[in-house]
Amino acid sequence: MQVAAIEGPRQARLITAPDPTPKDDIVVVKVLSAPMCTEYHAFRDGQVTSCLGHEAAGVVVAVDRATRVKVGDRVVVQPQTGCGRCSLCRAGDHIHCAYQRDLLNETGSAAGTATYAQFLLKPEYLLTPVPDDVDLDTAAMACCGLGPTFGAMERMGVMAFDTVIITGMGPVGMGGVINAKFRGARVLGVESHPYRATLALDLGAEAIVNPRDSDARKQLLDLTDGLGADAAVETSGTADAKPFLLDVTRARGQVAFVGWGGNVSADTLISKGLTVHGVWHYNLNFAERALEVAARSGPRLHRFITHTFPMSAVAAAWELQLTGECGKVVLHPWD
Repeated sequence: MQVAAIEGPRQARLITAPDPTPKDDIVVVKVLSAPMCTEYHAFRDGQVTSCLGHEAAGVVVAVDRATRVKVGDRVVVQPQTGCGRCSLCRAGDHIHCAYQRDLLNETGSAAGTATYAQFLLKPEYLLTPVPDDVDLDTAAMACCGLGPTFGAMERMGVMAFDTVIITGMGPVGMGGVINAKFRGARVLGVESHPYRATLALDLGAEAIVNPRDSDARKQLLDLTDGLGADAAVETSGTADAKPFLLDVTRARGQVAFVGWGGNVSADTLISKGLTVHGVWHYNLNFAERALEVAARSGPRLHRFITHTFPMSAVAAAWELQLTGECGKVVLHPWD
């Protein structure tokens, strides 16, 4: 099979790797849609690797003793490789499993854990069925495109009466705009990049505030009658964003931290009575609902996916991501 590989700073090409083989409950999926996330950092920095990507949708093409899926099933591939047996996995929180499986060791395959590839391995319980009327690029947005902020909205119970502030209008933050608008909420965004700010407005944000403005905090408070947001989501991962977000969330409001990095003051949490959620993904019990949000978001989702590339052009796709002039970018391994 063909697999994307980074060979040095801003150097990438396709290499050939052995096709993976199924074993027990681990099946082989033909990858037809591979959304791109933050792997462009490794491309920029020259991190030599051929194990890239963690989002995908495709078709099951080989099974061993699988009982939940069969050859020909169209599926969304969930991230990670939770054991499926511990209390967290049984509760649907596989993303936090402490006993991640070694799929290559279990199957004897030399490759198959990356999504920037034509085939991959995955335990069958981490495959979400895709309805026949949903295209696979749309379905793949139920991974990191919509997934983290879908989990945040679920945890916070966001609804139509709420005003939501989202910091960072990268692809994860834009996915947050789609999720919040799907629930009928009012959305305010925080972003300095002009392209991303414009696209976020097109996706349904009511206003975008530039965090570099000296009065950014005042702008957001003015937009919320001086009170702050009912719910807030941090997706940028920048150190300053988390304390800023706490500052523009109302007393007794809720905050979800999706972007990694940074610190917050316990005094602020206590004085404002805030509820804080750490959100990496969503509970698998809500996987079909996440997929439904993607399917029913229609025109917004299509505008969210701004570019598609054949996997052979992965370097060009990464160069585009480095400019910030894009929404969600998708690779097609078989084009």
